[in-house]
Amino acid sequence: MGPRLLRWIFNTLMAILSRREIEGLENLPPEGPYIIAVNHLSVLDVPLAYSMLGGPQVTGWAAEKWRYHPIYGLLLRMGHGIFIERGKVDRRALRAAIEWLRAGNIFAMAPEGTRSRTGSMQQAKTGIAYLAHLTGAPIVPIAIIGTDRGIRTMLRLRRPKLTLRIGKPFRLPPLDRKDRAASLRRNTDEVMCRIAALLPPQHRGIYAEHPRLKELLAEQEGTPS
Repeated sequence: MGPRLLRWIFNTLMAILSRREIEGLENLPPEGPYIIAVNHLSVLDVPLAYSMLGGPQVTGWAAEKWRYHPIYGLLLRMGHGIFIERGKVDRRALRAAIEWLRAGNIFAMAPEGTRSRTGSMQQAKTGIAYLAHLTGAPIVPIAIIGTDRGIRTMLRLRRPKLTLRIGKPFRLPPLDRKDRAASLRRNTDEVMCRIAALLPPQHRGIYAEHPRLKELLAEQEGTPS
C-alpha cells in the first residue's frame, strides 16, 4: 500500500504543478532486476521519477539524516527507502541494496551522490559500478531534464516542463583484478557518459569532453567515432 500511495501522491502533485513527459519508455525492461542511474539536479527529481516509474519493486538509497524528518522521512519509508550513512562505506545499506536486486527488484540511484548546484553533471562516486559488479544487474540510464529550474518556475505560478529520457539498458564489463580502482572509475564513467548522451549539451558538465561520451554521441548520429 505504501509505494502505491506514494506514487499517487507524487503523481497528483506533479500533474498539478508541472508538465511532464517521458521519452524512451520502450527501453525500460519489463521486469527486474536492474539498476536505474539518473543525474541529480533538484529536490524535484525524486517525486518526478517516482510519479512516473515508482512502485512496490522500486527503491533506492536515502541519506540517513532524513530518517526522522517528519515529512521526508515518512515519504521515504513509504517508498521502502534504504537509509545510508553518507561519507563512508555503509555495509548495511549496501547489503540491503544487493538483497533487493537479487530478489528481482529495481534499485534507483544518482551516482553523483548529491544534487548539482550548477545544473551540470559532477563527478560521480563509484558505488554504482561496485553495486553492478556485485549483483550482475544491468543498468538503465535515465536523464532528468528541467528540474533545475522547476522550483523557480513554480514560484512564478507557471508549470515547468519536466522530462524523463530513458536510454537503453547495458551491462558493465568485469572489473580488472589487477587494478580495481581504475576499472571502477572506468565503469562509473561509462554510466555517467551514457546519461550525459541523453542530456542537452549544457547539462553534461564534467563529462562534456569525455572521449567515451564523444563515442556514444557519434554512435547516436551513425557516424564513425
